[in-house]
Amino acid sequence: MVGVGGACDLGYHVVWCPKYRPSRPVPSGPDRGRLDVLIRGRCAECDWPVVALGIEPDRVHLFVEAHPEHSPSYIAHQVMGFTSYVLCGEFPHLRSRLPALWSWPCFVATVGAVSAGTVRR
Repeated sequence: MVGVGGACDLGYHVVWCPKYRPSRPVPSGPDRGRLDVLIRGRCAECDWPVVALGIEPDRVHLFVEAHPEHSPSYIAHQVMGFTSYVLCGEFPHLRSRLPALWSWPCFVATVGAVSAGTVRR
């Protein structure tokens, strides 16, 4: 990724969980497919290439590249807030169960100079 005044290669591994897990798992079925589309769409809007995305029953793993001007917490909360808002609007059964879809604490780590193949594995 080329930034103003230089180049950067910064990747983040973001992990977040549904609120009140395990009794409230990550959306499944058509909700899961829509979640995948929403995450990829939001990252594309913000110019954060998705290296890998894993949606598991108890958590979501997102490997994304970003410019240093966007903090890891900003990236995580943009994706989490957007997906929660849209999914709860489109699938009323999700809204009726919870006031929010995701638990706000999340885990973010830098990926460093690891190849995309290694991240996918």
